[in-house]
Amino acid sequence: MFENIGGTELLVILFVVFIFFGPRKLPELGKNLGKGIREFRNAMRGIQQDLEKTSKND
Repeated sequence: MFENIGGTELLVILFVVFIFFGPRKLPELGKNLGKGIREFRNAMRGIQQDLEKTSKND
């Protein structure tokens, strides 16, 4: 879906986000986005470990 996004398109998207949220909200937005990505990765890692445990037990 996002394979064809180039540098110019990414800059335009970032500019629109900057205008929409403003400079004061961007650090908070980035922090929350980072937390969400971290939680998602941890959940995926946990699921992968559970699957590995069940496959070893079978």
